[in-house]
Amino acid sequence: MKKETLSILVCPVCRGKLTVKPEAENETEIISGNLYCGKCSIYYPIENKIANMLPPELRDEF
Repeated sequence: MKKETLSILVCPVCRGKLTVKPEAENETEIISGNLYCGKCSIYYPIENKIANMLPPELRDEF
C-alpha cells in the first residue's frame, strides 16, 4: 500500500486513527505489516502491498 494513503485511512469499525507497524517496506510503499487502531485495538494486516480492511469477524469469509 502506498504510504501516502495512510493520512486518509480510518478504522472501518470506529473511524479511529490508524498507525502502521511495517514488517517490510521501501521508500514509498508498505509491503507487509499491520495497520493498528488505537481506539478499538484492532489490527488490519497488510500483505503483498494490500491492506485488508475487513473487520476481524469477516476476514475468514472472503
